[in-house]
Parts: sequence; C-alpha cells; structure tokens
Amino acid sequence: MIATATATKPVRCAIYTRVSTADQAAGDFSSLDNQRESGEAYGRAHAAQGWEALATRYDDGGFSGASMDRPAVARLLRDVEAGFVDCVVVYKVDRLSRSLLGFARMVEVLDRRGVAFVSVTQQFDTSTSMGKLMQNVLMSFAQFERETIAERTRDKVVAARRRGKWTGGPVPLGYDLVEGRLVPNEEESARVRAMYSMYIEHESLRDTLAAVHEHGWRTKGWTTQRGVVHVGRPFDRTALHRLLTSATYLGKVLCHGKLHDGEHPAIIEQAIWDRVQRLLRANGRNGGSIARNKHGALLAGLLRCRPCDAAMVHSHTRKGSKLYRYYICGAAQRNGWSTCPTKSLPAAEIERVIVERIRAIGRDPELVRATLEAARAQRAEQMRLLAAEITGAEREVKRLRTAPAGRNGNGHGGDAEARYQASAEAEERLAGLQRAYVTIGQSAIDPAELARLLAEFEPIWSVLLPKERARIVRLLIQEVDYDGAAGTVGITFAPTGIKTLMDEAGKQEGEAA
Repeated sequence: MIATATATKPVRCAIYTRVSTADQAAGDFSSLDNQRESGEAYGRAHAAQGWEALATRYDDGGFSGASMDRPAVARLLRDVEAGFVDCVVVYKVDRLSRSLLGFARMVEVLDRRGVAFVSVTQQFDTSTSMGKLMQNVLMSFAQFERETIAERTRDKVVAARRRGKWTGGPVPLGYDLVEGRLVPNEEESARVRAMYSMYIEHESLRDTLAAVHEHGWRTKGWTTQRGVVHVGRPFDRTALHRLLTSATYLGKVLCHGKLHDGEHPAIIEQAIWDRVQRLLRANGRNGGSIARNKHGALLAGLLRCRPCDAAMVHSHTRKGSKLYRYYICGAAQRNGWSTCPTKSLPAAEIERVIVERIRAIGRDPELVRATLEAARAQRAEQMRLLAAEITGAEREVKRLRTAPAGRNGNGHGGDAEARYQASAEAEERLAGLQRAYVTIGQSAIDPAELARLLAEFEPIWSVLLPKERARIVRLLIQEVDYDGAAGTVGITFAPTGIKTLMDEAGKQEGEAA
C-alpha cells in the first residue's frame, strides 16, 4: 500500500486589535501594528496546523474596552456569522473586552459558530476546559481593573468640581463651552435673566411657563464629543424649575450638596437668585400665586384664548370705588387688539359660567355620568401616555448604563461626568414618571361618592373664602378654552382632581366626626 499525504485543513485566523486612545493608534508603527505583528507571528508558529492570518484588518483605534459597541468588533462578528473565520486571535484578552459580561456574550457567539479564541500572550484557548477557566479568571481581573479606573475617574471629577471647574455634561442655557470653560452667551444670558424676572413678577411656575412658551424660548441645544446634535426643546415645568434653581447661574459649582466658587462668571445676581429660591420654597408650602390672589381670580393660569392659543391674564381697573376685573388675551396685548377675536372679557361673567357648569353637574345625574366617563377617559389616556413615556425613559436609562466610555474613554473627566449626570437625570425622570403613573392609577372614582360631592357643591361653595374657591377650581379643572369669535367655552377637567377633592372631603368629614 502506498501512503498518500493528506492536506491540512486551513484555519483562517482573524487578528483583532484595539487601543483606548487615538494617540496610541497614530504613528508609523502604532500599538495596533504591534498587536497585529504578534498575532501574525503566532499564526506562523502554527503554520503546520494550517493556521493562516486573514488579510482583513479588524482594528479599533481609540475605543474603550468597556463596551462591545465598536466598528471592528461588529465587522468581526458579521464575518464569524458568515463563516469566514475559524479562529479569533488577540494580543491580550482585555484587547477584546474589559467587561466579563460582554466577553462572555462574544465567546457564546464564537462557540455557536465553532470558532476558537486565542490570546497570544496568555497561552490559552477556549477549546479546552483549562482555557475556559483561565478565560474567566482573567476577565474577572479585567473587570476589576475597569471598575478601579471608573473609581479613579469619579474621584478626579469630584476634585475638579471642588476647585470650581466645569467637568462636562450638557451646557446650561446662557453659557457656551470654550476650551473647557463656561463663557456667558450674551443673548441666552439675557433670556435667563428674563425668566428669573418673569417668575418674580408672576410668582407662579405655571404662569411663568406660559410666558416662556409665548416667547417661543427653548432649552439649550448642544452637540456631543462624537458629533451627535441635541436640538433644544420647549420648556416644561421640570426644565424651568431646574433653570430657576441652578447654582451655575451664580457662578457656583455644586458637588455632593455643597457649593464651591466656579471658574465661570455669574449671570444672575445673588439677591435675585435668593429671592427666587424663597418664592419657590414658599409656593411649595402655600400654593404659590393662589394665596396671593387678592381679587379672587378663579381662572388665573387656567383660561386660554382658543383662536390665539395664548394664555389670558387677569387684570383690573378702578373707577372711583368700583373695581372692574377682566381676562385679557396675552397675544392681543403683544400683537395688537386687531389680531385677536377675543381680546378681553369680563372676569365675573366667565367665572360665573364655569361655576354654573360645575353646579349643573351636581343637579343632573346624566351630567354626573358624563363627567365620570370623561374623567375615566382622561385618566386612561394619561396613563397610556405615561406608559409610553416610561418605556422610552427605561430605554434611555438602559442605554446610558451600558453606553461606551467614548473614544477617549480611558479617563477624560468631562466625558465621564457627562455620562454620570445624564444617567442620574434619566433615572430621576423615570422615577418621577413611575410615581405619576401609580398616583393616577389609584385615582379611580366611586360614582356614588362623586354624585354626593357634586350635589353638596352649592351649599359648600357659598361659605368658602376666595382663596379656597380658587384652589377647588384648580383641583377640578385643568384648562378652560374661550373662543371669542364663536362665543363658546370648553372645560378640560383634571384627571386626578375630582379624586383628590373627594379624598380631602372624606378626610375633613372624618376629622369632624
């Protein structure tokens, strides 16, 4: 019998290389080239077993090993799934990943496709039990190193903030970021000062927010280090409250609950900032502008001009000893009376119409049923919208928790602080949405209790003080639309207002008993 030589099956080796910073990837002979040369030498040493290095380069220059979201890794996985690779070769395990979970997922893909994994300098492969044991041990140390680096980065950020340095995150409205420092933007600074003045004038977040919307002002737009553009959005109550309470505008930096002098200049005077904080605290305790409603304006902050889609503000004039009250369209005030079909209307007349609507509900069982159905529909719609927001917020929190450290992810404090701050804000927003969802979910209304409460509305209303009346109207009603051209009035009831009023009435009855 004549022996015949059998050809060795080729083992196609993909050499993966990575460095954390762009500087390491630069030069005629970079760290990437060194890693690849070591991989090719390892392949030549196993040429007798058919090993051959693929010409395709899988190089990630300037990417952190904390995340598997890297271009060359994505290409490598596509080629593995397509059956173009038999073995993945790296210089060290942590070149592929510093995350034990991320690496385990990668190895799971390789195992499923029958692809081996080899580390040149650590002498193991995943085809043996000893290699798998060593793989897990080494990755545990790699993850420990990553967490140690993260702790050092956080300590560095804290030290920088105590020295008053800007350490990253979205740039606040009123400033621009120039060479790592906050520099006042004159146009935006004037806008911020105007918002503080508006709040001092209105003493109400809701009324201030309406004025901000009428000016068309938006939050700060910004661009990330990777070039992702975030467009400014219309202000909401949370964004406005954050702006009115930010110590950044005092030229301060907040770190672990303590204020430190910042390197950036202030754009709000200390006296103005202190006054706004006092008003915000007082409003949180006593209901804000409702308590200062000297003339009993029931619909202040609730009434809107439907044709202009603008808030109607309460005003008054005196002729001798007689006081005349009006609601005036804000758009008509700014743009001229000829632009608005509503212009103004007597305050007492529109307030009487709204109170009569509420009284009529208590006298008519059919209206009670319709009100109950409307409240339920509003409640269901608000819960649906909140559920959608919660889903989006959960995705955002998950994205930020698993986000890569960035192209300069080996310790650039600004990038680390930006991710930390964004993650904290996203988690706070998610918690707030979840609390709101639970509150609305628990606001189911008992039809019999609603009928009884509305039936008792008229005798109770007659003995209430103006401040108490205004509060009840705000509890029950979310918005009132008035169309001066058509002479129609639309009422939107607050989804949880009726339930809140019923709970308070029940509590008062229990205390009286």
